[in-house]
Amino acid sequence: MAKGMEDTTIIESRIFEIFSGLASTIGYSPIHGKIIGALLVEGPTLPLQKLAEKTGYSSGMVSISLDLLEVLGVIKKIKRPGDRKLYVKLEGDLLEVLKNAVVIKVKKGISESLSDLSEKRADVGKLRGPEKRNLEKTLDTLESEIRRLEKYVNLLSGIKLP
Repeated sequence: MAKGMEDTTIIESRIFEIFSGLASTIGYSPIHGKIIGALLVEGPTLPLQKLAEKTGYSSGMVSISLDLLEVLGVIKKIKRPGDRKLYVKLEGDLLEVLKNAVVIKVKKGISESLSDLSEKRADVGKLRGPEKRNLEKTLDTLESEIRRLEKYVNLLSGIKLP
């Protein structure tokens, strides 16, 4: 492999790692980050097969991962007339998409936490004695803090990015 081509491959790999790490940091699969990285490096539109080749994942795995990215507004799947290939196009504002991905993940966590607290309240309701009162106060405090977080996340989700 020629020196320039080797350098390009190393740089591309590093870009894919950066995006993969970012996806993992916010609770998504590394493949989602690699897909975005590949689309940024190779151009805004790629055939599915080329995307699989660039990311190192199978076409099937990439195809499954595209569904979430499409829901988040990061990509769009395209079929061209007379061409059997599936193409993937990078869309949207990456910072806006990142914000939405974080908001969706946090809102899901909030919802699950409130549901868990509700179940624990039912368990605590069956107790007797001073520990019951202490646990009720603890649950009240936790719920209050989670509700504060929920308000903050709702505000964040409505903020327009510059």
